[in-house]
Amino acid sequence: MNENKPLKVLIVASEVAPYAKSGGLGDVTGSLPRVLKEQGVDVRVVLPKYKTIKTEYFSDTNFLGDFNVSLSWRNQKAGILEKSGDVTTYFVENDYYFGRDGYYGYQDDNERFAFFGKAVLDMLQFIDFYPDIIHCNDWQTGPIPMMLKETYSKFTFYKDIKTLYTIHNLQYQGRFSRETIEMFDVPWYCFDNCEFYGQLSYSKAGLMYADMISTVSKTYAEEIKTFQYGYGLDGVLRYRSDKLCGILNGIDYRTNNPETDERILINYGVDCIEKKKENKYELQKQLGMNVGDAPMISIISRLADQKGLDLVAWVAEQLLNYDIQLVVLGTGERRFEDFFRELEWRYKGRVSANILFDDTLAQRIYASSDMFLMPSLFEPCGLGQMFSLRYGTVPIVRKTGGLSDTVHHYNRETKEGNGFVFEHYTADGLMWAIKEGISVYNQGADEWNNVVINAMKSENSWRNSAKEYIAVYNKIKEG
Repeated sequence: MNENKPLKVLIVASEVAPYAKSGGLGDVTGSLPRVLKEQGVDVRVVLPKYKTIKTEYFSDTNFLGDFNVSLSWRNQKAGILEKSGDVTTYFVENDYYFGRDGYYGYQDDNERFAFFGKAVLDMLQFIDFYPDIIHCNDWQTGPIPMMLKETYSKFTFYKDIKTLYTIHNLQYQGRFSRETIEMFDVPWYCFDNCEFYGQLSYSKAGLMYADMISTVSKTYAEEIKTFQYGYGLDGVLRYRSDKLCGILNGIDYRTNNPETDERILINYGVDCIEKKKENKYELQKQLGMNVGDAPMISIISRLADQKGLDLVAWVAEQLLNYDIQLVVLGTGERRFEDFFRELEWRYKGRVSANILFDDTLAQRIYASSDMFLMPSLFEPCGLGQMFSLRYGTVPIVRKTGGLSDTVHHYNRETKEGNGFVFEHYTADGLMWAIKEGISVYNQGADEWNNVVINAMKSENSWRNSAKEYIAVYNKIKEG
């Protein structure tokens, strides 16, 4: 390998922050490329041009042209826009598929993302970019490794391109009718390779055909090989386990820095953590809560069972017997939205239910809270606990996936640990961990500041993870 020749990587995703984001996928694909670029990788990113992307992002883009994409009997035009900047970003334009109010949940999602995958492969010659690695993310991009191996690799331009497929959440798999295979111009036996109970699984296509598979934490890489966490694909993952690795996600330490973050009310750092309390008082006023020193516990989450909110609902009454405050931010299942609204009504001044998502309010909650609740049933990686650690808000988590890799139970004797951890998915387990947190908090500032400082000194930036990705890219390229 020529060490002077930069590694070329195309990151393909259905979401990239700040353009399009509905969860952690967008955060990852928005942050990782910048760090890869800083470490010498010629990295570029491509995503669909959704109608919902703010027009201001296209003020400095160039329209490179368009071409036809064939999907079985249908032909559609793909326009390619190029945006320069820290990382060159391409947008695949087609209003028929992407001129809608949401990203997913449409009856033709199979066709929409078949089009996107084909357009990505076809555009490489169009933009004259020859990547060593195409890095695919989640089910929307799963068919790309299949098309590359079965069809495109027959052409000289594509024959040496390799693929990495990253699982961000295996629960979402992109399962569609068997006839969908016809859209990809691949042999029919490919359906057998990607079949899942009579349907075509886009995720399974990625798992079967990618040169390597990664997921977003080391613990989750082991968990998904089991029946409990594999969602029916555990057999495939065990079969390809020699090609599977876990690389922990990171967060952007420049944007998420309590010393400089303009979104929070009072800046602070490890050397002046007493100022964190001033954020708490100001947020209490902003949310109409009682102003005081009672421990503030926060939840910033999609309101769904996966996030452990059934456990939270089960222990809420018991929890509020303690002198604590609860702040909730998020949207999701109606039953949880209504539950937290009612809780606020019954415990006015002590509970604040914010059934919405507001990025600025989220940062203020991270900066103001004493503890952060994330008792997930499963959590491939999780970013919420990383944000909370960065801002010195001590996480209370279940030992699963990325939570297990980033949060370690505080030991009062050794003063080691950055959070409070319970193992079994039970209300008793959750309540035990919360009581541990409250107990340490009530010991006073000297004891509590030990765990807060440990939290803030935790290392969850992209720097180390980017190096691991580069090592995987080089392994794929050389293999």
